[in-house]
Amino acid sequence: MESLKIFITGAGGFMGSHLVEFLRAKGHEVHGIFFGPVNLVSEIKHKANLTECDIRNKEKLKDIISKVKPHNIYHLAAQSYPTVSWAEPALTTETNIIGTINLFECIKEMKLACRVLVAGSSAEYGFVTLDEVPVKESHELKPLHPYGVTKVAQEGLTYQYYKNFGIDSFTMRIFNTTGPRKVNDVCADFTKQLALIETGQQEPTIKVGNLQTRRAITDVRDTIRGFYIALEKCKPGEAYNISGSKAYLIKDILDIGMGFCSIKPEIFVDPALLRPTDELIIFGDSTKLYEATGWQQEIPIEQTIKDSLNYWKLKFGI
Repeated sequence: MESLKIFITGAGGFMGSHLVEFLRAKGHEVHGIFFGPVNLVSEIKHKANLTECDIRNKEKLKDIISKVKPHNIYHLAAQSYPTVSWAEPALTTETNIIGTINLFECIKEMKLACRVLVAGSSAEYGFVTLDEVPVKESHELKPLHPYGVTKVAQEGLTYQYYKNFGIDSFTMRIFNTTGPRKVNDVCADFTKQLALIETGQQEPTIKVGNLQTRRAITDVRDTIRGFYIALEKCKPGEAYNISGSKAYLIKDILDIGMGFCSIKPEIFVDPALLRPTDELIIFGDSTKLYEATGWQQEIPIEQTIKDSLNYWKLKFGI
């Protein structure tokens, strides 16, 4: 297999770190950027050529890309937390929209011949009723928070840079993805708290938000494999859902995690963990991706939760 030069924005993030490891294992030359003090660079620093760079800094970004001259680009850099987007909508907009413009402008100005996968989000759909799931790519996009709005804008930019300038790019609408290293989602929050309780570092009470919503959950290792296949086979200018094949009640996810623990904690609904608006169900139809690539979810939710719990236990010294 030919070794390619690959560039990842957001390489120090959750999905970026797993992508670095996956691509390195495939024998590719991996380059990437990360930004900010909260990152996973320490876990992957010997597996890729990493440079700290704010995606909003176009000149520095262009300088880095011009030296790498990548064959493929995975654009994952983003302010990706809906709750943060309510508190800091301007930062979210600048990072996600201006950052994406900067990337495409660099490619355009350098006349770089490469494929670009842009990380979209299920948050683009917004409120979806139970009779509309699993949601297809043709569903209208009505996001419920600034983060979702920026992802719709990113997708629009991806399409227009393809149509107007011929940049070979497409969008993956990513549904809930979790696994080891993830923070700030239900699986990560539950497994982290359970690990703290098991080690006696937290009282035997687990804080939760809304347990009555439903989410299709995909293991990050399945998602990254999907990215890789998609970059080989998906059509430019298109958008593809990548979603788990079953929507789980959040309470059931908690129950699975508690099943791996010897201590059964009390459950406390923390008002601080409740969102102003919360999608009743997030569940995508991945048929389009399957037909284009053959991708299917492989790792069961039980394995994902168990591996996440073990990750936190290792972090806490067990």
